[in-house]
Amino acid sequence: MKEFQITENEAGQRFDKYLAKLLRNAPKSFFYKMLRKKNITLNGRKATGNEKLNTGDQIRLFLSDETFSKFSQQEQTARAVTDLDIIYEDTDILLLNKPAGMLSQPDDTKEPSMVEYLIGYLLQNGSLTEENLRTFHPSVCNRLDKNTSGVIAAGKSLAGLQELSTLFHDRTVHKDYLCIVKGKLTRSRHIRGYLHKDANLNKVSVSPTKEKDAQPIETQYTPICNNEHATLLKVRLITGRTHQIRAHLASEGHPLAGDAKYGSQEFNRYFRDHYGLKHQLLHAYRLTFPELEGKLHNLSGKHFEAVLPVQFQHILKEEHLEECSYENLE
Repeated sequence: MKEFQITENEAGQRFDKYLAKLLRNAPKSFFYKMLRKKNITLNGRKATGNEKLNTGDQIRLFLSDETFSKFSQQEQTARAVTDLDIIYEDTDILLLNKPAGMLSQPDDTKEPSMVEYLIGYLLQNGSLTEENLRTFHPSVCNRLDKNTSGVIAAGKSLAGLQELSTLFHDRTVHKDYLCIVKGKLTRSRHIRGYLHKDANLNKVSVSPTKEKDAQPIETQYTPICNNEHATLLKVRLITGRTHQIRAHLASEGHPLAGDAKYGSQEFNRYFRDHYGLKHQLLHAYRLTFPELEGKLHNLSGKHFEAVLPVQFQHILKEEHLEECSYENLE
């Protein structure tokens, strides 16, 4: 007999979903059969599998060691270790300042991402155990491009992950970015368009009119400071599509400094030659949360900011774009 107690990291999910993770190599028909025969019980009673699990619930599996081993075998969850820039942390969520150059989520390159670093951090400080990883994997809820820095929200518990994911899905979290773009902009705008993604090239295009398979996009921006050839912009995403800020502003004639994919070669060359810039200057600097209850009540009505990267700060100073930035960002 195997016995498990539901932790906060696992509470909130359906019993059958939990069993599918615990016995990941078993067909669903197997554990439904075990439920019917009371070879798997919940709090000492027969269960159907659609019950919602609560912290402290007791799961018992009356299975042989051989059967349990066969159906529960899994590869070790990937993890990595680095120093994380933590903006906020409680028992359910983390807000992190991701550096440019780090993946938000795993991809085909197998390069460590913020997800692996998150798991490594939680294992190190005891918030997560190897046993927890059988049935729950912490993850991030918003994706930033590899070379975009700034605030990333992550769920430490299942409930925290679910509630955060709902907020981002429903677009009730305001996401503000800072970027340096080509040209002298002096007025705020709310721009709209349609974005088409070419998955083979990992590139998008923006058009003013609807095209086949294109998705509507909306972007707001406000000039913060400018000189004769560049402007520091605050950008708010209304929709959140792949490469939206980079492609949308480029389509308006204001590409981001350092953006090799959508930018201006001449504009990029200036920043590369003067500052050694090798990626787009785009920073997710603020998340603003709505009024909240439940697991996220500590975030209710608050905003959280990520400090600008050192190189970004240096460029602002040298380009005389920092003088008015502090007062205009409030």
